[in-house]
Amino acid sequence: MSKILIRGAKVLGGEPQDVLIDGGTIAEVGTGLTAEGAEVVEAEGKVLLPGLVDLHTHLREPGREDSETVLTGTRAAASGGYTTVFAMANTFPVADTAGVVEQVWRLGKEHGYCDVQPIGAVTVGLEGKKLAELGAMHESAAGVTVFSDDGKCVHDAVIMRRSLEYVKAFGGVIAQHAQEPRLTEGAEMNEGVVSAELGLGGWPAVAEESIIARDVLLAEHVGSRVHICHLSTAGSVEIVRWAKSRGIAVTAEVTPHHLLLTDELVRTYNPVYKVNPPLRTERDVMALREALADGTIDIVATDHAPHPHEDKDCEWAAAAMGMVGLETALSVVQETMVETGLLDWAGVADRMSFKPAQIGQATGHGRPVSAGEPANLTLVDTAYRGLVEPAGFASRSRNTPYEGRELPGRVTHTWLRGKATLVDGKLT
Repeated sequence: MSKILIRGAKVLGGEPQDVLIDGGTIAEVGTGLTAEGAEVVEAEGKVLLPGLVDLHTHLREPGREDSETVLTGTRAAASGGYTTVFAMANTFPVADTAGVVEQVWRLGKEHGYCDVQPIGAVTVGLEGKKLAELGAMHESAAGVTVFSDDGKCVHDAVIMRRSLEYVKAFGGVIAQHAQEPRLTEGAEMNEGVVSAELGLGGWPAVAEESIIARDVLLAEHVGSRVHICHLSTAGSVEIVRWAKSRGIAVTAEVTPHHLLLTDELVRTYNPVYKVNPPLRTERDVMALREALADGTIDIVATDHAPHPHEDKDCEWAAAAMGMVGLETALSVVQETMVETGLLDWAGVADRMSFKPAQIGQATGHGRPVSAGEPANLTLVDTAYRGLVEPAGFASRSRNTPYEGRELPGRVTHTWLRGKATLVDGKLT
């Protein structure tokens, strides 16, 4: 593998530095570096970050290859600056056995645009009745450490307790989709003024908050780790903040779309805005931004949820829930967190690389940009502004809420262990 010299990049948004990659490793970081025969990447004015890590991606394979595949999903990830993604278990068949998680893991190895770490199901078939083979999935070649029934809530308190007890033995974590099912029957959007005016079934904040409150108490009782997926309400923020003040081992994520979009958009009845959990109010959005800034919310995770055209281009009630997000996540975070002064680029690296890698135990990812570390890196042109054009996405699906919207920032290069997966905005 040839040497690469990244010249004049603002490492984590700081002073310009040169970064020399030799093989799959960062060989040197400094100023005025030279390397005979090295490929030179002129990066003046651009920000160099550690490769992004997404703890919440839906790759759909096996079973829904019409929506996404491991290949197209990892190409989308590389386009967005990601070097590893955690693939959710709601595939067909469900990733509830060692065999299925190994299949997904091997597909990731085969395609090579980013590392793929499967997330194992908590319960068999995501049915919430019987624990899946958690130990076998952990001991498999995939080495699963994160388990989730995402798309469904582990609503039975006894099952949730047992899963927390089980993964404690090997340092795993349960990632909970917090949604009390009885409180969200017939729900189509956030419960509030807009749902009342539109006559759509309301999805109350308490349906999320009640599960989070229960689960942080269970985690405290068991002495295990719980991670809250796609936290979306101001009340949820306060519960997590309280839990952390008690020393409970809870972490939480927020999606880019919950940092930017509100339920007012549902007035268009455009199904692209139909998502689980639903878009909330402006008050919730502001609370989520502040919580991400102060560390109450630990990370940004995309909840990249691709769907084929026919599943979204239909009436609201029949439309599938979900949005693609891998290729726009960093731009949305730049707009909502960096350009508002809530985070600097070092903070972005923390929330989108360092901490998700720590939570998911992604070896070799979320590491400092320093000599001796794996060369998992992404280079961002932060001065760029442009319209989102889903026709150019690497993802197989196009269900983005940002079509035609101007967003800042563009990933120009991504390196996975020193190998370029994206060069000048184009996949290799």
